[in-house]
Amino acid sequence: MGKSGGIHLLEQVSNLYQTWDLQEEFVVQEVACLSVCSRPCSVAFVAPNKTTLVFGDLPPLESAADLLQLGVQYHSSSDGIVSWKERPEVLKNGLIAKVPPLPS
Repeated sequence: MGKSGGIHLLEQVSNLYQTWDLQEEFVVQEVACLSVCSRPCSVAFVAPNKTTLVFGDLPPLESAADLLQLGVQYHSSSDGIVSWKERPEVLKNGLIAKVPPLPS
């Protein structure tokens, strides 16, 4: 999570993460910069052999539960792609990038 997204979202996600079923599968961490300064409150989902998803413009007080729901969807997808229709409402907008996985 980029710092420009505010501490509130990181704290909320961290609190929900403590009892999340997929806690062992994900690392939630703050990063210094995602280079999306004009799209504050940004997050990235990254996994080996999966497309990286970067979202921005998230509402910091309303996104935590939806981010974990997307985490469930991301984890269960074979390629990291979660269709627009399947994403939680707050994540239907704000997709900044889909970065293909590196070739094996």
